[in-house]
Amino acid sequence: MTSSDRFDDEDELPGARYSRRYESDAQQLDRNWSSLLQELRVVQTGVQLLTGFLLTLPFQSGFAALSNNEKGVYLVTVLASIAATILLVAPVSMHRLLFRRRQLDRLVLTAHRFALAGLLLLGVSLTGVVVLVVGLVVNSTVATIAGICTAVLFVAIWLVYPWRFRRRATRFPEPEQSEQHRNE
Repeated sequence: MTSSDRFDDEDELPGARYSRRYESDAQQLDRNWSSLLQELRVVQTGVQLLTGFLLTLPFQSGFAALSNNEKGVYLVTVLASIAATILLVAPVSMHRLLFRRRQLDRLVLTAHRFALAGLLLLGVSLTGVVVLVVGLVVNSTVATIAGICTAVLFVAIWLVYPWRFRRRATRFPEPEQSEQHRNE
């Protein structure tokens, strides 16, 4: 496996025939890094705001009235949110520490993994927030149902749906482009 095989676009699996961008390994890494940074910008602000909000809750007067079960849900939620924040911001500190060290391949691969783990933890945190809010507004039974629905929606939209397209791409690869089309 060459270094470029490891960093092809995610939907380009080794051995499959796909139309491929004609760029050097360095250009591809730069493009992948830029794309990843744009994706992280979308979620970083939201997860940071969520974490900040969750960190203030214990200092509210009504927090003491939560049941032990609700406090447990809160702790899981806030810890997942903090971990998501750490993972989604980590690529920035990695980039600063590895700047001009010719480690872009490691940076892109590691940041990709951190982003996936951070998104998973963000899903856990969002589910926990739904359980807490619905539990306080309605009751614990409805909160459990809302939490299950949120988790199912999270898994369906953030995981299953994209994997469906990824799997389809391996079964029905795009045809090769003509030489003339590639050079346009």
